Amino acid sequence: MASPRDVFHGRRMRLLEKIDGALLLFAAPVTLRNDDVAHEYRQDSDFYYLTGFTEPGAVLLLTSKHEHHRAVLFLRPRDREHEMWDGERLGVDGAVERLGFDAAYPIGEFADKLPRYFTGVTRVYHRLAVDRGNDDRVLDAVQRVRGRGRTPDVWPTEIVDPRTLLHSMRVLKTDDEIATMRRAAEITRDAHLAAMRLAAPGRHEYELEAVMREAFRRHGAERVAYLPIVGSGPNATVLHYRQNSRRMEDGELVLIDAGCEYGYYASDVTRTFPVSGTFSPPQRRIYQLVLDAQRAAIDATRPGVTVDHVHDVTVRVLAEGLVALGLLQGTLDDVLRDRTYRRYYMHRTSHYLGMDVHDAGTYFEGGAPRPMQPGMVLTIEPGLYIRADDVAAPAEYRGIGVRIEDDVLVTAEGHRILTDDIPRTIDDVERACRGASTA
Repeated sequence: MASPRDVFHGRRMRLLEKIDGALLLFAAPVTLRNDDVAHEYRQDSDFYYLTGFTEPGAVLLLTSKHEHHRAVLFLRPRDREHEMWDGERLGVDGAVERLGFDAAYPIGEFADKLPRYFTGVTRVYHRLAVDRGNDDRVLDAVQRVRGRGRTPDVWPTEIVDPRTLLHSMRVLKTDDEIATMRRAAEITRDAHLAAMRLAAPGRHEYELEAVMREAFRRHGAERVAYLPIVGSGPNATVLHYRQNSRRMEDGELVLIDAGCEYGYYASDVTRTFPVSGTFSPPQRRIYQLVLDAQRAAIDATRPGVTVDHVHDVTVRVLAEGLVALGLLQGTLDDVLRDRTYRRYYMHRTSHYLGMDVHDAGTYFEGGAPRPMQPGMVLTIEPGLYIRADDVAAPAEYRGIGVRIEDDVLVTAEGHRILTDDIPRTIDDVERACRGASTA
């Protein structure tokens, strides 16, 4: 495995081969939760991908036009007083020595030095309309260069969004990235198993959330990858339920959608299991249908196939099962044509996964769905959500919500499930709820 310094340096060099001009990325700002209390700081994913730098108050500059300074970092300088309160800063020297930048400067010199790096540059890669202050700094530098130039071929005339080039790199994971994501999956496995063992009638949803958060941190994950969803009973039918406050009852299902972030890479896993440890017959039928749809979708995942195709495979299996269970009326063709399945399955089946839960990368190329490639990681997450007040549904199915979600790597041979060791079949889930091994 390459050293972190070499990994981030290599990414910068690969991106420099794609650009013609100067590229700017700004570190994520510190945001306040309330009054003077800040949210936990988390670096912008694009910025971290190219720098490995986790402090705020920084700007990355890449330029294909400078002979010696192709990768430059502007950052906060060392400051003894501030570091006493908030911890050690990397500083200018550290950016060169430890992160491998060609040059580094205090962030206070950014406005004065940027025009020098724009000289002779006609294209600037910068994401507009995210932060007005950053836009003003970039445009001011452009104007200062124009004020010195005599011909239009020596100043920036075009501002281009850098994400197209950068995200084309991020969507295809390297072996190092896959290893990190596999570790995130292992930690998430332990957290889901802990929740399955703890669940019991009379406990609250937040108790399961708490044991998962504890498992994440105890095993080295920096944070949750997103706000956990722990929905029991009727709450399992709410797609983005987040209160996690209800007392769980005997005979109910609980749906947990929770993953961790490890080394800046996310896992995203959903499991649904019985609070009392045993599925009822109606619950088994709905769960097995969702599992069958997921298996079909995963089997369809391979190079050359599109995300749309995987979704269509999922929908067909679910629609056929919904008709067979009496939840939908008509023929399979009727249900697919009229999209009546959306009453119970209203979301897509897959999204990219990586540094962000809904990760970088386009789903279309040239106006057509983009084929999958080796190195892509996607979720496969079918579900069925039958509201408790749905009088059109057979009574035995009302209030049942099931989603099963796994993280799948596209390989040259087909696919590999990164989260395959988290119990998924009915028998394995019931064994895990009893605390028994599923191996």
